[in-house]
Amino acid sequence: MTAAPAPDVSTRRIAAALTALVIGGVGIGTTEFVTMGLLPEIAEGIDVSIPQAGHTISAYALGVVIGAPVIAVLGSRIPRRGLLIALMVLFVVGNAASALAGSYGLLFVARLLAGLPHGAFFGVASIVAYDLAAPGRGGTAVSRVMLGIPIANVAGVPIATWLGQTWGWRAAYWSVAVVGVVTVLALLVAVPRIPSDDSAGARAELGALGNLQFWLTLLVGAVGFGGMFSMFSYISPTLQNETGVSASVVPVYLAIFGLGALAGTLVAGRLVDISVLRSLVGSALAMIAGLVLFTLVAGSPVLIGIALFLTCSTTSVFVVALQLRLMSVAGQARSLGAAGNHASLNLANAFGAWLGGVVLDLGWGWRAPAAVGAGLALAGLVVLGVSVAVHRRAG
Repeated sequence: MTAAPAPDVSTRRIAAALTALVIGGVGIGTTEFVTMGLLPEIAEGIDVSIPQAGHTISAYALGVVIGAPVIAVLGSRIPRRGLLIALMVLFVVGNAASALAGSYGLLFVARLLAGLPHGAFFGVASIVAYDLAAPGRGGTAVSRVMLGIPIANVAGVPIATWLGQTWGWRAAYWSVAVVGVVTVLALLVAVPRIPSDDSAGARAELGALGNLQFWLTLLVGAVGFGGMFSMFSYISPTLQNETGVSASVVPVYLAIFGLGALAGTLVAGRLVDISVLRSLVGSALAMIAGLVLFTLVAGSPVLIGIALFLTCSTTSVFVVALQLRLMSVAGQARSLGAAGNHASLNLANAFGAWLGGVVLDLGWGWRAPAAVGAGLALAGLVVLGVSVAVHRRAG
């Protein structure tokens, strides 16, 4: 992977730029997950059932899947800082529209709009961070950008949920829109002007579509990361019905999940700077082990917490390694590769949650989604093995 020429900037300026990118990531991570905690309030506010209100979560994911590749291709020649600012303005508009929506249809469209910049923002932010970093430190820089989502899970989502429960669900979306405005200002001040990449363009980006390694790596994320979502989508009922904890204790386990994500992201940078491929394989194996452990110890309140922390920390390493792997195998289509990661992860979200629901409907018990998750993670590892074999055969 070849970095684009970056301006000569101070270490302090680089740190400020990464901070601005993390703030944007916190806003995106918060708006992605806060709807899940406010579904009853949203359903009552727009006069629909809770399952129907839940479709707005799917609308956001659909926006991510559509927006990530489309914006990556169309915006490949736009200077990075300008594109980041434009994406965050769209993010603000989408969340403000969500707060103002007076009907289910309008909220559905607003959530889809809010999801459009998600993957492209993280993709472009990863490229900017990589290009600004010192040689050999690109993985660490990208992992810092990825801190936005675990910070959102630990702090942003609980705060926004509290605001939504206290002042009405619309307040949660307004708070996220404010974070978006702060991000725009921070990007203007902190991120240096980076010349557009002359080798980039729609034709170069679309060239990745004929790259077998690109598709195999996307498939690794879409299948393998689905294992985590198969388990986590049903974490609350599993804890209450299988582990035997009360509903009031569930947030403690959600905090453990968030702390695991934070810890994993912090160490991921150093690991991928040593070896992206080894980090990807190692984290996939550890994710399988965590999901198997979760299945076996789901009846123990202490051990299931350990399994949850292990699973989430290793999946965070997996995500960062996958991000760097895609940026590498995509060649000149770095924008599409970086943004495509988040599209594949949202497909994993939908696929994993659906498959977990299938085994529950079959009556296999509350441990079944985690067991299926381990199988999905193993399938992702098999696809990765195919990718490595193709890579070696190509020399």
